[in-house]
Amino acid sequence: MEQTKKPMIILTGPTAVGKTDLSIQLAKRVGGAVISADSMQVYQYMDIGSAKITPEEMQGVKHYLIDDLLPTEEFNIVKFQEMAKNALEEIYADGLIPIVTGGTGFYIQALLYDINFTAENGDPAYRRSLEQFAEINGNHALHEKLKEIDPVSYESIHENNVKRVIRALEFYHLSGVPISSHNEEERKRSSPYNFAYFVLTDDRSHLYDRIDKRVDLMIQAGLVEEVTRLKEMGCKKEMVSMQGLGYKEIFDYLEGKTTLEEAIYIIKRETRHFAKRQLTWFRRERDVVWFDKSKYHYDDRLLLNDMLQYLQNKGVTNESVFREPVH
Repeated sequence: MEQTKKPMIILTGPTAVGKTDLSIQLAKRVGGAVISADSMQVYQYMDIGSAKITPEEMQGVKHYLIDDLLPTEEFNIVKFQEMAKNALEEIYADGLIPIVTGGTGFYIQALLYDINFTAENGDPAYRRSLEQFAEINGNHALHEKLKEIDPVSYESIHENNVKRVIRALEFYHLSGVPISSHNEEERKRSSPYNFAYFVLTDDRSHLYDRIDKRVDLMIQAGLVEEVTRLKEMGCKKEMVSMQGLGYKEIFDYLEGKTTLEEAIYIIKRETRHFAKRQLTWFRRERDVVWFDKSKYHYDDRLLLNDMLQYLQNKGVTNESVFREPVH
């Protein structure tokens, strides 16, 4: 049965773990194209704060869902599915294997199990009342509403992700069921793909050190100037595109709400917290194959060898398409 399904490779993990470089190596070895499962890299003009892959770094590997939207446009789970499915059609037509890479586990789950979100009804009046509540009382107070009705979502959704907090509250309001329970049921669906779900991880202290250094490099590369340009283009802090880590914090600095030092400290702290939440999400997923980079002594060649062996054993791809041996 698995052999009749189309192949798909997932390569994910927490922010700053090293997904980008490995995804290129993997794509070159198996004849793949990359679909970005990142909520920020889809936006044009948002390169530094999203740690967007550059054309040079792509090394000729075709990438999808990179630089496809303007920062003024909204990007959500339904839009992601629509764009990713179109990319899948093109990749399969080209005889390539899709490699879905990025750190947004919710997007990966939706694509992998073909979850239908478009049929869900909403309550615009209730949603607006929650938006007004947040405007008056703040994101923290809105987030606290989740604590009793859906403690799992309370822990997994950051209070600044207002849209997802509101969606969780709205879902419970309409159904009486926590959205986390609903998602757990959806995770039990079988996938229409013959897939391999790789999750990279690392020693926590090493990962956190990489996060801190990456934030410093983003500041040196011109993150403040990037956000300044976006602000001058008409971007508002409330936009979906500006909710990404690094962007909203620098917005606060530009508006005089924090010093630059405070903004940098907050970006580092919130990115570490985000990485922790990402790992929690992936631990709940089924059929995940973990690769701890520290166990491979940070040698991607050794790690890639084991990935390729797994892909061959599972029939996701076969040895005949491997481009070159890894020594």
